[in-house]
Amino acid sequence: MGEIVLAAKCTHVPTMLMSEQDGPVKGKRQSAIDGHFEIARRAKELGADTIVILDTHWVINAGFHINANNRFEGLFTSNEFPQFIQNMPYAYEGNPDLGDAIAKEASERGAYTLSHKLDSLELEYGTLVPMRFMSRAHDMKVVSVAAWCTVHGHDESRIVGEAIRAAVEASDCKVLLVASGSLSHKIWPNKDYAANNGTFTISSEFNRQMDLHVLDMWQRGDHATFLKMLGEYAEFCCGEGSMHDTAMLYGALGWDSYDAKCEVVTEYFPSSGTGQTNVIFPVQ
Repeated sequence: MGEIVLAAKCTHVPTMLMSEQDGPVKGKRQSAIDGHFEIARRAKELGADTIVILDTHWVINAGFHINANNRFEGLFTSNEFPQFIQNMPYAYEGNPDLGDAIAKEASERGAYTLSHKLDSLELEYGTLVPMRFMSRAHDMKVVSVAAWCTVHGHDESRIVGEAIRAAVEASDCKVLLVASGSLSHKIWPNKDYAANNGTFTISSEFNRQMDLHVLDMWQRGDHATFLKMLGEYAEFCCGEGSMHDTAMLYGALGWDSYDAKCEVVTEYFPSSGTGQTNVIFPVQ
């Protein structure tokens, strides 16, 4: 019987890559990188063989979708930030059986989901950035789930999360589940970015205060209250991908019955106007 051995909400900001390159950002995101290392280290200790990443950079407009290829290999350049992420090599094994099983389970539960095995269907950087760092600490197979859902409800994403857990438990896999996305996500307007030192600041004090409040709730285990405000938080604080990654995460963890106290492994930091962190969600 398989299990989700660890779950986390993780940042994937491009400046993590730039932090390892010469330039003004060098070394500035080491705490975020270290957070990824720590999450992967703990997953290794728990025997994880597969990472399922809920990717808020994979936009979808109908149904739910899973990239379940047998292998992922290539060079990635971000079409959003080609000046930040360009010609990044990657090579990872997939877990197509698990991807297929998740899609089947989700569809049977009422959230129509397709599993794809196409070499031309590239991974997005919401998957590739965490994998770049986590794979250094622990080599895992990867399944990528689209979580930038434009016409979907959080109740549907909850079903996908529940299906992920059911499919994992029916398999022989040990899984690290990662919701890859920010907290608030209001990027600085282009004309204001440079004037506000945009790379290292947040665009809204209201968003910062809400992010810190959410982190406090998570650390206290008050997830039931958080879920009551998830929709409004995602809307008013511009949650990345409308925070469907977070809804899937909670679906897999038990939704409002989940009451574990989370652990912040990377202190909250602003990036390009957004709120970022790495948080471990213990699995009950």
